[in-house]
Amino acid sequence: MAKLYFRYGAMSSSKTAQAIMVKYNYGERGQKALLVKPAIDIRDGECIVRSRCGLMDECVLFADMPLDDVRSHVYDCVIVDEAQFLARDEVLLLVKMVDEWNVPVICYGLRTDFRGEFFEGSRCLMALADTIEEIKTICWCGKKAIMNARLDGKGGVAREGEQVVLGADDKYIGLCRKHWSEGKIKKDDT
Repeated sequence: MAKLYFRYGAMSSSKTAQAIMVKYNYGERGQKALLVKPAIDIRDGECIVRSRCGLMDECVLFADMPLDDVRSHVYDCVIVDEAQFLARDEVLLLVKMVDEWNVPVICYGLRTDFRGEFFEGSRCLMALADTIEEIKTICWCGKKAIMNARLDGKGGVAREGEQVVLGADDKYIGLCRKHWSEGKIKKDDT
């Protein structure tokens, strides 16, 4: 029986690397996995996902997903990177793939934005996923990082702004809740 998985973690927790590895593992077993991402994620190119550790793979945009192929089981699994950017109706389509088409769907993404608020896709996945798994990473202090801090460019943490500003290590850092609250991005901050 297929399931809908949501694997979430803070920035730099290896979400994309794990998504690429899951696709690779399906291929190693002679099965096909379809890697997709929302169209908003254009950091590495339109149809590419790239992890910070250098892994890279081709993908299709969510809107261009070959639904007939998914429905007819050309693919054994659908893997969604950057799932926090999905809209509710897109998450409901993933639910349909699982419940009606019996295709497993594994989503990777952030749980919350830089303000500690849910993204629409993450909120829906937290509510509807069969299995929710945290991918852990650490803050500079060694505690578990659960918050996504947006860097303000002046050595601190941004508190206001648009929910979505694409970026990686140049714009975001995973922090524990204490250091996120304090806006402390490294040990020597006072």
